Amino acid sequence: MNIIELRHVTRRYPDGFTALHDINLSLEPGKFYSLLGPSGSGKTTILRLIAGFDQPTAGEILFKGRDITNLPASRRPLNTVFQNYALFPHLNVFDNIAFGLKVKKVAPDEIKKKVERMLSLVRLEGFGKRSVQELSGGQQQRVAIARALVNHPKVLLLDESLSALDKKLRKTMQFELRSIQKQLGITFIFVTHDQEEALAMSDEIFVLNDGRLQQSGSPSAIYDEPVNEFVARFIGDSNLMSGHMIRDFEVEFGNHRFECADAGIKPGEQVQVLLRPEDLSLVEPAQGKIVVDILSQLFLGDHYEIWAKDDGGFNWLIHTVEKAPAERCGLHFAPDAIHVMRLGESESEFDQRLSQYEEHEK
Repeated sequence: MNIIELRHVTRRYPDGFTALHDINLSLEPGKFYSLLGPSGSGKTTILRLIAGFDQPTAGEILFKGRDITNLPASRRPLNTVFQNYALFPHLNVFDNIAFGLKVKKVAPDEIKKKVERMLSLVRLEGFGKRSVQELSGGQQQRVAIARALVNHPKVLLLDESLSALDKKLRKTMQFELRSIQKQLGITFIFVTHDQEEALAMSDEIFVLNDGRLQQSGSPSAIYDEPVNEFVARFIGDSNLMSGHMIRDFEVEFGNHRFECADAGIKPGEQVQVLLRPEDLSLVEPAQGKIVVDILSQLFLGDHYEIWAKDDGGFNWLIHTVEKAPAERCGLHFAPDAIHVMRLGESESEFDQRLSQYEEHEK
């Protein structure tokens, strides 16, 4: 049974603005989910609706099959870690974590036992008597997580909770969060606008834009098989161009025809074609499928970021581990590196096409 479901949820405000349009989500227990999208996409609105801080204009929210749409936030079996952590500055670390247990009048010995376990879980042993104002941003975040987890919620909601940290600390906390989630087996729902963050931590990602669900799936599926231009551009770097389908498994773009891995599109239909920069390699001009002139190349530590222009005037972004061998090179890519997207195709229609390709591969 799903632990959380949103069924045809819409949120419309009195001024006429619609934050969410007919959202349907199904979340299984014990997984790490990310709600990913730019500012104003509706991801935090979904989190607030699940938490009970807001009410949908239409639709239902279910917890293990039970309708909790109108259930007060205080009676929902979940906790929230906010972006600013919302710690009590006048309380030390121990008392911050113990606050909810004291409100529930849990016995002092049991409180001590539970808080010490949480301190160990978030690797803050020995920090109980410290003021939260003396802690670093990453340590404060761990206290906020411990305070949320000490009540053993079925679901933990995290609202942009890593955004205030510097890049190195954010990477560390991504690992810590994922480790904690796996240890406890609790369902995490994580709101972020950071694509790398969502790809690194999630079992499944829900991509949102303008209050509409664009695509859902595993990180690899979202990255490798985006359903539309928005997802293709928002998730990772991309080379995106217009083209048209010749027939199943053959597409034309840039005045050239290429074998591809897509089917189920009408011959002659206008499409968009995506090639990821890491799927491209630079070879001798005679060995390439397209010939390009190198415009620039930057060394970024683990790879070179190379810009090149083909004879048709299209600028290509290429990621390689070696510098370009010459100023004029061939560009090579495999058929399955070409991802063809129909204009206006829904996620369900895309899934049907993907199934057709998988049958072809068999």
